[in-house]
Amino acid sequence: MRSIALLLAFLAGPMLAGSAFASPVPSRLAEAARDQIGVTVAYDPGYVALEFPGGDLPRDRGACTDVVIRALRDGWGIDLQLAVNRDMTADFAAYPTLWGLTAPDRNIDHRRVANLATLLTRLGADLPLTDTPTPYLPGDIVTWTLPGNLSHIGIVSDRLTEAGTPLILHNIGAGAAEEDILFAYEMTGHYRLSIDAVDRLEALTR
Repeated sequence: MRSIALLLAFLAGPMLAGSAFASPVPSRLAEAARDQIGVTVAYDPGYVALEFPGGDLPRDRGACTDVVIRALRDGWGIDLQLAVNRDMTADFAAYPTLWGLTAPDRNIDHRRVANLATLLTRLGADLPLTDTPTPYLPGDIVTWTLPGNLSHIGIVSDRLTEAGTPLILHNIGAGAAEEDILFAYEMTGHYRLSIDAVDRLEALTR
């Protein structure tokens, strides 16, 4: 599927060395996340029985993870619900045991930040954390710990603050938004989907 990944990278903008989908121009992932602003207007992390694969809540609501899930589906045609379920089924012990589950749950597993972070790491998409904005490129995925020990996830925008810090596309409680929060909270993960990582992700959804 490498040819598909290369085509997607080309459509997303000029490639930078070692990063298939990160570029100085809007990425498909960032654009798909931005399209959710004004559509997803409520925060709803609740458990919902979903269709499988391709299940989703009504688009007017969702959690931070749903921004990423919908962006990957809309922008790249990749279903994280299916990918997480298949990877957890193959190696359940590799995933966090924070919720007392003894088997995968296709309704909620992909909507949990810790599980998405685990999948991205297992795909080889994790990058070192830094305290400068330069390495954070459009379409990158970032995770944080919010006050109250709450996990959060968002997508790096192609738009910058006046100081040059990338904005983040996310849902932190009032619907999808694009805001200056990259360095506002304790960062726990930085991920970039390279061509190899996308190949592995596509393999999980075939």
